[in-house]
Amino acid sequence: MTAQRRTLIVAGAAAMATVAGVGGFLWQRRSERADTASAELWSLDFETLGPDRLAMAALRGKPLLLNFWATWCPPCVREMPALDRFFRDHSAKGWQVLGLAADNAQAVRKFLADTPVAFPIALAGFAGIELSQRLGNSSGGLPFTVVYGRGGQAVQRHIGETRYEQLAAWAKAIS
Repeated sequence: MTAQRRTLIVAGAAAMATVAGVGGFLWQRRSERADTASAELWSLDFETLGPDRLAMAALRGKPLLLNFWATWCPPCVREMPALDRFFRDHSAKGWQVLGLAADNAQAVRKFLADTPVAFPIALAGFAGIELSQRLGNSSGGLPFTVVYGRGGQAVQRHIGETRYEQLAAWAKAIS
């Protein structure tokens, strides 16, 4: 092997290590920001479709599947039956499900009249998108799901449509 080739290989390896290190650092910073936002989440409260507000602190201490969604989001609408089934199958085991709608009350009421669910729905409006971004949804896309363990820390994040089997696997891993 020539000295020039060896130099290129060493330089390439050093460049890859640098890129990996920077990537790891950025990933860690994003995770730290999401963990900070998760800690703040428990102090928030949200409007519901009824007269009362939903205090996140009331949900702490049990596993929680938090789903950000909107009525105008086709994958959100498609995953609603899976979320509802998960809630029905796992609520007796201590699991909670909360749908946070990045939408307005009128649209959510109309949607739920046609597609009722057993789990609670709260209204976050457009601020729900911003909250989901702080919780680790870098693209701000919907649906976005965060799973919290009993200690109130995020243990799973997922952008995009979920399936029942995926939700059940997360529950099994946490239980």
